[in-house]
Amino acid sequence: MIKYQRITPMEREEISRFIASKCSIRKIAQSLNRPPSTISREINRYGILEQKYYRAIFAQQHSNKMRHKLRGNRKLDNNILLRKVVFYYLAKNWSPEQIAKRLIILYPNDMIMRISHETIYSYLYILPRGALKREIVSSLRQHHLHRRKKNKDRQETGSIADHLSIEERPKEVADRIIPGHWEGDMIVGTRHASAIGTLVERTTRMTFIVKLQNQDAMTVRKAFAEEFRQLPKGLKRTLTYDQGFEMAQHKLFSKETDITVYFAHPSSPWERGTNENTNGLIRQYFPKGTDFSKISKDRLKEVQDELNDRPRKTLGFYTPHEKFSEVLR
Repeated sequence: MIKYQRITPMEREEISRFIASKCSIRKIAQSLNRPPSTISREINRYGILEQKYYRAIFAQQHSNKMRHKLRGNRKLDNNILLRKVVFYYLAKNWSPEQIAKRLIILYPNDMIMRISHETIYSYLYILPRGALKREIVSSLRQHHLHRRKKNKDRQETGSIADHLSIEERPKEVADRIIPGHWEGDMIVGTRHASAIGTLVERTTRMTFIVKLQNQDAMTVRKAFAEEFRQLPKGLKRTLTYDQGFEMAQHKLFSKETDITVYFAHPSSPWERGTNENTNGLIRQYFPKGTDFSKISKDRLKEVQDELNDRPRKTLGFYTPHEKFSEVLR
């Protein structure tokens, strides 16, 4: 999942210039790699859409003002007594959940003295750096200075449901004699905001580089399925993947492609060695920090062709293209 980031002052300058040039919202969104809805909300919030009037400096000033206003409306800022009570029990090493539940018992008829433990956590972690914040956070069970993701967000890094382990994979895959067995992965770009997919055939080392518009499971499933659709059935047998959440729809993928997906053990890249080595070759063209949203599909295919036309020692210095064509014949 791509994490949302606020519109930056530089982006507001770009939006202002685009509007002055009478560009459409979709064109602005495409140029800034933002959803059209984000651009539309920005213009509606800080400009007059009918007159196409939007100025970056005014939008930024208004945004700053609203952020400060929201901070000032926090419950613990407005209710001094509640804040004193919460801080008192935090100093006694009570957890926010214990405090929130205990307040119901201590003040059964006073709804002003109600607060959720999430609100307490949120307030603590927006406090400015300093001795007070360190003192309060040190009273928590886990002394994290920054808020960690909720469990529902961390589920994406867990085990894939109903998956087949690599241990169940047919032995013929390891022998590399029968073609049609693939390894897959995703190479992530700068700030984890963009990515490309990589698919490598184990016997011939034939490589496909897949343009991804997003990193969610549905997008990856459709993009990989489309890449395999051009291949004959005999070259679509298995796919070995790591336990990245982007392959969560593996059952539907198998139904669409007739390719059985097997998952390597967590943190075991050597179980997909062919794919890992290929990713290293791809990194020669797209080093870490690359923004893949700015890399066209045509450019990806150019790199794909160069890799597949490069002779490999493991293939007796034949190229993947030559070996793959031999298998097709």
